[in-house]
Amino acid sequence: MRQLTSGMKISNSLRALALGTALGCSLGIGAVYVASAQDFSAMKATHQTDPNARMLLSADELVYDRDANTVTAQGNVQIEYDGNRIVARKVVYNQKTNRVLAEGDVEIVQPDGSKYYSQQIDMTDDLGEGFVNSLRAETPDNTRFAAVSAERSGGQMTVFNRGAYTACEPCYYKPDKDVLWQIKAKKIIWNGATKTMRFEDSHFEFFGLPVAWFPVFEMPDPTVKRKTGLLTPNFVYTNDLGFGVRNSYFWNLAPNYDFTLSATGYTNQGLLTEGEWRHRLETGTYNIRFAHIYQANPDDFDHDTIDSNNDNRYMVATKGDFRINSNWTYGWDILAQSDRNFSRTYDLEGYKNDVFRSQIYLEGLAGRNYFDMRFYHFEVQDSMLKDNPSERYTRQPWVLPRIDYSFIPDEAVYGGEFTFHANVQSIYRDKADFAFADWQGRPLNTARLAGMSGTDFRLTSDVEWKRSLISQGGLVFTPILALRGDGIGADAHGNYGGYMTDGSYSQLDIKSGAFRGIATAGLDLRYPLLFTAGNSTHVIEPIAQIFIRNNEQYTGRLPNEDAQSFVFDATTLFQRDKFSGYDRAEGGTRSNVGLRYSGNFDNGWSLYGLAGQSFQIFGKNSYNAKDFVSVGADSGLESARSDYVAMIGASNEHGFAIASRGRFDNDSGSIRRGEVEASQNWKRVSLSSQYAYIQSQPDYGYAQDRQEVSLYGNYKFTEHWSIHANSSYDLVSDTFVRLGTGVNYLDECFGFNLGYSQTRNPWENEPKHTFGFLLSFRTVADIGKAM
Repeated sequence: MRQLTSGMKISNSLRALALGTALGCSLGIGAVYVASAQDFSAMKATHQTDPNARMLLSADELVYDRDANTVTAQGNVQIEYDGNRIVARKVVYNQKTNRVLAEGDVEIVQPDGSKYYSQQIDMTDDLGEGFVNSLRAETPDNTRFAAVSAERSGGQMTVFNRGAYTACEPCYYKPDKDVLWQIKAKKIIWNGATKTMRFEDSHFEFFGLPVAWFPVFEMPDPTVKRKTGLLTPNFVYTNDLGFGVRNSYFWNLAPNYDFTLSATGYTNQGLLTEGEWRHRLETGTYNIRFAHIYQANPDDFDHDTIDSNNDNRYMVATKGDFRINSNWTYGWDILAQSDRNFSRTYDLEGYKNDVFRSQIYLEGLAGRNYFDMRFYHFEVQDSMLKDNPSERYTRQPWVLPRIDYSFIPDEAVYGGEFTFHANVQSIYRDKADFAFADWQGRPLNTARLAGMSGTDFRLTSDVEWKRSLISQGGLVFTPILALRGDGIGADAHGNYGGYMTDGSYSQLDIKSGAFRGIATAGLDLRYPLLFTAGNSTHVIEPIAQIFIRNNEQYTGRLPNEDAQSFVFDATTLFQRDKFSGYDRAEGGTRSNVGLRYSGNFDNGWSLYGLAGQSFQIFGKNSYNAKDFVSVGADSGLESARSDYVAMIGASNEHGFAIASRGRFDNDSGSIRRGEVEASQNWKRVSLSSQYAYIQSQPDYGYAQDRQEVSLYGNYKFTEHWSIHANSSYDLVSDTFVRLGTGVNYLDECFGFNLGYSQTRNPWENEPKHTFGFLLSFRTVADIGKAM
């Protein structure tokens, strides 16, 4: 064997041989494999040849023919140059014609990992013209291309004769077995100028059987991410709309903006037209969307619903997100529609949720400090008419604006952590939002003013300092000092006298202006005890807190907009202020006590638990002082001695986990709120279940108990096939509120999904049925729509 390096006499010829071979062998292939993200021009841009790179040529024999002006390497030829590796039986470089000829089991590996195989490659070293015999290609993204022969001409056009393309891997145990799908064509013409792939006399094969024939079809080559043309269709079915077929046309107007027009024909309701404009700028992106339908059969919907009482329905929406600099961003997400249920009924992507928030925002984030300002309005989407007793859904406020600011210094302040929080909230509502019934229409003991008409404004500032100290015995004590102030103003429209029915208020006395201040001195004591027993480790940590502060002022005379949702459980036991928002503030002297436990066992099991109770020691109990929405009623904190709260959980290394949380009556110990969830994951099976129970809270808007159980299961019966099912059952109304199932197939090149779902609100007569179907051929098309 003989080896030559660039320092030898014919090194320049060998360098040309290696460079020409490496580039020439990849010339036609890099241009045609369908899933590749680069053609040759892109390859040259990403991998620049290094003229000073060292070349290694290894062969059994090297012949330099001065008369023919050729360099021939033959017998176990291996060439490595600038990240390219070529293996062949024989390689000839003709210096006179500048052509490279490689013969015999040619294999080329490029720096990006692409691999090419051929029996013969003959082309010019400038990549303009050439011929490849018996070609196969494998790319890093698992796509494959083969052709009996390929010809390249003019530096732009490559023709593949009797070619085949697939994104599926062959069976290594049975290499002659047909792949799952492939496209075979008499000719495949790649046009480098127009960036298109043209298939002539082509068949689409599935499991080796031809299922579709196309005389001619054309698609963008892999280097094109966006190209004007028709998109693959989607299919959908719901019981109200019927069967729908969606077709879309995409206009690639410029590299940074485009437009998509879609039309969905529903068998029950007619033609839904949608459009979307997308624009990418230097600092961000935005889009504008619209949708419209003139319903052909509105009577197919339930009587006395918004859907059945509207013919001409439409929406306009826009969304944007822009970056000012590395710390600041701003944007918007706004929806306007003809009625409040159109986007939900027609399942418009991004706007189909039961509650949508239109907003304009400005955000800033730097380290541990942040700023967030938002102007927003809620759109509650449901099918109820406005004259329905649940009219409260139409009376959503305008928040103009809400501002949150948090500042935490990097350096300690007097050895402790200092935090500053500020919140500004301004709200306008045209009509008061009163609730006289719960979510199932049952009358309440007390009418609730969920939101007053008019405007209200609040400015809140809250500072806290705390420092943890550890004694020699291991006791951790943390002194806490906090000061909070609220400036509040309200301009209520109308007279609310007579709305409250329980005698608490004969007339609402809404205070027009007030200042509320809370000064807190607190102490947190923890004594973690670590011990081992046999093959396990355990930590038991008693915890005690006390917060001394003045009473909350003006309760029942100030609006409550952002602190209406309240849950007292083990996760909120040790919070300084347990209210969910700033409109309420916990006052009086309160103590929280509990016990935390965690354990780890050598057999892979771990346990954790927390249990405790809260006590109102002095002053006015904020949770027993009713406001307009009775937020503290039936919460478990309304008495001086709270309900007991606890949570416990366990898990092991074999995929099993169980957790339970509960609140128990402080006298009888009966459960007032409870949740249990369990899951198990095996190699092929996943199961999970949840159960939730909440005792009735008549003064808080729920006249009866609430109970729901949910189940989910997934079974992967082969490597690629799986089936799943889920259900949620409301035990109170005896209703399946959600049911769903689906079959899935997914491998490296093909995906299949067939699904069904049923949703039903207890107060609606008929459930909503939805079917989904999707065929996904990787790198080619997605047909249908998954559930």
